[in-house]
Amino acid sequence: MTSQPAQHVASDEQLLRYSRQIFLPEIDVEGQNRLLNSSVVIFGMGGLGSPASIYLATSGVGELVLVDPDKVELSNLQRQIVHMNSALGQPKVDSAERTLKALNPDVCIRSRDQALPDDELDEVVRQSDVVVDGTDNFEARFAINAACVRIGKPLVSAAVVRMEGQVSVYRLDRSDAPCYGCLYRNIAEPPQNCAENGVLGSVAGLLGCIQATETIKVLLNFGEPLDGRLLLIDARTMEWQSVRLQKDPKCPVCGPPD
Repeated sequence: MTSQPAQHVASDEQLLRYSRQIFLPEIDVEGQNRLLNSSVVIFGMGGLGSPASIYLATSGVGELVLVDPDKVELSNLQRQIVHMNSALGQPKVDSAERTLKALNPDVCIRSRDQALPDDELDEVVRQSDVVVDGTDNFEARFAINAACVRIGKPLVSAAVVRMEGQVSVYRLDRSDAPCYGCLYRNIAEPPQNCAENGVLGSVAGLLGCIQATETIKVLLNFGEPLDGRLLLIDARTMEWQSVRLQKDPKCPVCGPPD
């Protein structure tokens, strides 16, 4: 008989720290204890992963796994708010860990400062409850999505460029649920990126905050997550649009095997 890991129960200090969200009927003490015993992996500690990690850490998610092979550069600091000026040249995961631990010493941080091969990617995804994708290139996004499909983990994915962004939640707990690959299987040309087209930092922050919110909703199973819906945001006009996503029956990632 295998022993189960001990479940963490909020201390008096933690009940005070998280009291404002414990007052919410959707969370309460039971939900807070579930957060304290949850693990979330965040890929990319940039403009999206920075705000997402901050709000997940301060909300009391017990373990955050940070994955990013890059180092902090001066041009990052306009939007990547988890990094300080003093961290220039240092690995992003180390910089982020210091900031998050300073905000909330309760959170357990595990970090990987390298791109992960498929077997290690699968293992990191397997050990998490929710996967947050804040990467900025399609190769990484496709790999993370494929791992989530293989392992069966929910994926909270976002992207931002200029003053526009999009975010969705991909969960394959229904036979008609789409994956990220269903949305972007037929890309004719490389997508735009921030390095070439620019980005307003506050818009990246907005999308990262939505990712944190959706992650908490999935972890605690309340509300209506963006499951099978793509939320599009144009900050120039502050127009928000929700588009229903359809499963691609021929998707090479989540479709039936040949």
